[in-house]
Amino acid sequence: MSSSEQTRLPAHALKVGGMTAFSATDFPGKFATTIFIQGCPWRCSYCHNPHLQERAAASAIHWEDILLFLRRRRGFIDVVVFSGGEPCIDPALYAAIQEVKEMGFAIGLHTACIYPRQLQQVLPLIDWVGFDVKTRLPDYPALTSINKSGASILPCIEQILASGVDYECRTTFHPSLLDETALLELGRQLCDLGVKNYVVQQFRPIGCQDQALNLATQPSYPSASSLKELASYFPRFAFRAH
Repeated sequence: MSSSEQTRLPAHALKVGGMTAFSATDFPGKFATTIFIQGCPWRCSYCHNPHLQERAAASAIHWEDILLFLRRRRGFIDVVVFSGGEPCIDPALYAAIQEVKEMGFAIGLHTACIYPRQLQQVLPLIDWVGFDVKTRLPDYPALTSINKSGASILPCIEQILASGVDYECRTTFHPSLLDETALLELGRQLCDLGVKNYVVQQFRPIGCQDQALNLATQPSYPSASSLKELASYFPRFAFRAH
């Protein structure tokens, strides 16, 4: 049985890998607390949270301690963001989001579009979702080191767009992993799917364990002409440098 098909678990079973008490960047225009969920089935070479890829036997932070912290932060933060790892891997995610939403917080979700079924379950509870589209669909296995990993991307994108929830679609770029031709082709594909808000963000070496990637960055990539072309495809487009 895959993680996306597991029976829902209670919120206290959520496997938390860490928490950022305050963030001004994880949810647009809002101050957030970000909860990082353990586990991701993919092994992307540029991952900056490799310590969250495995699911440990126990949560690093007890759920009751998180709830206590959030109660004390009412009035100081607006949003709780569930990130990872891949948060949709956790069968306790729905219950955890529900408990936090009942406390009056808005909910953000960061996802790599891996588990369509569980994403569909939690979308009605979400106020904003930041979703990663890493590369062209046929190129996913090479990027993630997992066979057929691109199969879940299109269903997840379609669910997000159909839901009406506010979103940001984003792609992290590195010249060794996604050349400009592929980046522009991906942009056109996302435009054709109906994506209206797209961000391309620079690879950041912080946390990345692949030294070859860390050494191969190119400050001038992508070119100004490619960014201009990408911007023409979307009503909202941003280039995010780190």
